[in-house]
Parts: sequence; structure tokens; C-alpha cells
Amino acid sequence: MDSIQIKNLTYRYPTSEADVLKDVSFTVKKGELCAIVGANGSGKTTLCNAIRGFVPKFYKGEISGDVLVNGRDVKEDPDGKNALEIGFVFQNPFTQISGIASTVYEELAYGLENMGVEPEEIRQRIERIMELTKIQEFRDRDPYQLSGGQQQRVALAAILVMDQDVLVIDEPTSQLDPQSTDDVFEIIKLMKSMGKTIVLVEHKMEQIAEYADQIIVLDGGQVVMEGTPKEVFSDPDCLKYHTRPPQSTRIALELKKEGVNLSEIPVTVEETVGMIRTAMEE
Repeated sequence: MDSIQIKNLTYRYPTSEADVLKDVSFTVKKGELCAIVGANGSGKTTLCNAIRGFVPKFYKGEISGDVLVNGRDVKEDPDGKNALEIGFVFQNPFTQISGIASTVYEELAYGLENMGVEPEEIRQRIERIMELTKIQEFRDRDPYQLSGGQQQRVALAAILVMDQDVLVIDEPTSQLDPQSTDDVFEIIKLMKSMGKTIVLVEHKMEQIAEYADQIIVLDGGQVVMEGTPKEVFSDPDCLKYHTRPPQSTRIALELKKEGVNLSEIPVTVEETVGMIRTAMEE
């Protein structure tokens, strides 16, 4: 079953003379993680805004084509249905924080209170999500007093507690150090294990190779490559579109140049180690 269907989507901002998205089409199956990659200005964030219904309702402009989430056109948003079905995580966690909650616990409660969820259910949901995302130690902290990595973990938890089916996450680790990046991807891994459908914009290809089921490469607002991490990263054409293969893939390609017999091109560290061991034994 497809959770997201994009059909011939073309969009232009009101002040732009050119289309930002051009005849974009792809699908994301329920429970899968789809990574959107490409150079800056290729249309990634605009595509995220289209999936959550902000294009064209908030940003206006000209649009054609269809954006369907769970079979429903997000351009038609009766009674705030988009907010109930689609969660969004911003690139900058500072933007995500409500600004009215004095503690992390209250921050996680904010969205549920707006939805009219019963107090006891709110408490149960928050306790469960804080435990799953390992942020219990922050529960009484002021969200603005946390580090960037800690704020991003809280932002992800605040979306996860809402229990939406589809999650759109726009470059969540762009401002984070390696340890904070790993912490964030542990939560994304948790989201995936819970059956969430995830659209992720990210520049860190090692993580994409490990976690993504599908990759969409955008260039100039168009889909220029599409496939599994192995299909995309092992194709030399990805370099033309400013998509850097993971380090493991680059190492394997260099080894192949040196005459090491590899049965296929790996994309993760685990695959690379296994193939090198096999090649050394032959």
C-alpha cells in the first residue's frame, strides 16, 4: 500500500519566473523511509512543503499535479486533516519549539492538548515516548536551555508523541556533531520500527545508505534518479547530481580499481567489511 503518491507535480512560487518542481512523480510505500537528496536549490524543501500541504495553501503560487497522502489530496484539507496525519520536523530545532512551554514535558504535551486528548492519555503517551527516545533526563529542563542535538531529539519526540502516520523530516542533522547525528538517527530508526512512513531530506549519505529503503535524487526540481541505496550509489551518474556516494562505496570502487575482486558494490560499512573478507579469502 502506498502512503504517499506524487503525480506530475509542478510548482512555481509567486515571485519566481521558473518552476521549482517540474513534473515530479514517485510513490512511498507505507512503513518505508524515502530519502530526498540533491544539491542546494534542487527543490527538496519545497517538495517537503508540498507533501505537508503548505504548497500552495501557505506559500501560494501555481501548482499542478497531485499530492496524495493515504489516498487523500493534501491540497484539500478539511478540518485540519493534514496536521492529524502528517508530522513535520524542521531543519533548525529552535524553530520547532513552541516558545510557551517551560519544560520538555510541557513541550511534548502542547500538541496533544491542542488536539483535545484526555489528560491521562497525554501522560501515558509522553512517558512512553520519553522512554523510547531516551530523553527522560530532560523532562524538567527548559527546551531553550538544551544543546542543538538535545533540542532536535525533543523536536522528534514531540512529533512522535502525536502519532501521525506520515513524518516529513527536513535535514535534521545539518547543524549537529557526529554523536548528536547518531542520536537523532536512533530516533528515526525507532520511528521506522513503529511503522511510520518517513520522507527524509538529508546530506549525510552514510546514514541514508543504512536507513533508507528508497532514494529520490532531485536536480533542478526534477527527479533524475530513483531506486534503492545500492542502485543509486553504485551508479556513477549520481556524482553528476552532486550526490556523494557513502565512504564505504568509494572505498570499494577504489579497491576494484586496484584489482580486488568484489561481487558487487557495497553501500554500508557492514557490507564492505563482509565483501573485503570474502575477497581476501578467495
